Amino acid sequence: MTTLYQNFIDGRFPPADPDTAIDVHNPATHELLARIPTAPEEEVNAAVEAARRAQPAWERTPAIQRAGHLRAIAAKVRQHKERLAEIITREQGKILGLARVEVDFTADYIDYMAEWARRIEGEVLTSDRAGESIFLTRRPIGVTVGILPWNFPFFLIARKMAPALITGNTIVVKPSEETPINAFEFARLVAETDLPAGVFNLVGGRGADVGAALCNHPEVGLISFTGSVGTGSTIMQAAGRNLTRVNLELGGKAPAIVLASANLDLAARAVVDSRVINTGQVCNCAERVYVERAVADEFTAKVVALMAATRYGDPMAEADLNMGPLVNQIGLDKVAAMVDRAREEGGEVVLGGRKADRPTGFHYEPTVITHCRADMEIMRKEIFGPVLPIQVVDSLDEAVALANDSEYGLTSSIFTQDLNAAMRACRDLRFGETYVNREHFEAMQGFHAGRRKSGIGGADGKHGLYEYTETHVVYMQHG
Repeated sequence: MTTLYQNFIDGRFPPADPDTAIDVHNPATHELLARIPTAPEEEVNAAVEAARRAQPAWERTPAIQRAGHLRAIAAKVRQHKERLAEIITREQGKILGLARVEVDFTADYIDYMAEWARRIEGEVLTSDRAGESIFLTRRPIGVTVGILPWNFPFFLIARKMAPALITGNTIVVKPSEETPINAFEFARLVAETDLPAGVFNLVGGRGADVGAALCNHPEVGLISFTGSVGTGSTIMQAAGRNLTRVNLELGGKAPAIVLASANLDLAARAVVDSRVINTGQVCNCAERVYVERAVADEFTAKVVALMAATRYGDPMAEADLNMGPLVNQIGLDKVAAMVDRAREEGGEVVLGGRKADRPTGFHYEPTVITHCRADMEIMRKEIFGPVLPIQVVDSLDEAVALANDSEYGLTSSIFTQDLNAAMRACRDLRFGETYVNREHFEAMQGFHAGRRKSGIGGADGKHGLYEYTETHVVYMQHG
């Protein structure tokens, strides 16, 4: 019998209605994996109310004790690493090795945020008045909401929950309906700890109804969302009705600049790794390449060879894969249509360029497109698939200008052995992150934040932690 999961509200699992449940399938085999509930309005309200009731006592709990609860959850995650990784692979399609990394990173991230219990700082400000002290403290916002994407669904639970809880907030999480099973299993693990009821809540459903109900709720103090620009814009509109704070990580169109002074083997390997990770379904993937003319042919040949060697298939049935399927038919059709339009606009598909000939699964061949221009859709819109477009440039200045000419501004990279060129690029690139001579992948102690349509606010490190706080200033006259 197919598992029907239940929402997790106020420390309990209310019965789920099978008539409104959502089916979850394996994108590699189309197998039905489980069914998840669609939270009716009254359960959404109950989840927010449970979080609201639990928040004052949770805020008064010493931060070091809150950290203990987080560490207990991290320990549970590690105990179930292999099972959780297999669940992620089956429902999302990423290779099993990457799913294991995701589970490990999730546990490490929760522990990392727990370490901030003794490090949340305020300030003492100098007053203009005699006998007065001014204190700035950081307080929790209250009830927060985390709306998750499907590409790294397990880690994003931690990225939203851990900073919220360590700073004294409570949270209601809504996973993506594409990849929700891991989140419901996470809720089961939370229920096995002694985390107070209502501090963490989980509700299933689609964004248009359950997500909208959460974003419109007047008791929610912060909405943290990772996903598309369109959905992020809709969330901002909903949040505006109650002036609710938003934290948005949206799309990306990351440029990779390869100069003639680059180590071409390193550059090709890093760019390909940054393109095929999770089948190209990562917001900070290398989405477009600008290569200097003097090395364009040599670099492209190396990239084509590496992409041609990329192995893909069913991650639970085949070993030594580099990538799995795309998440669904919509994603597959979108990638195929973008490649077709690139051909029509003058791009030359030198590798791949079609849906894979396999009996099941949403697979697309690793693809390289040359003769690309700045005005082509493939160089401007997010692909979210294993497709690498390449444009030839004549200078670093040209590459930087083309890179910055984008509605996105999340990540970027440059490959060069010229220190001056690297420093110029870091100064002039208008992106939240720049990677020099390495693949695109952020660190938990950094600050993952975008510019322009790539989002508002950010995550990770001290600055991501403080996104979950608001300031309180005390003016104390004492003599």
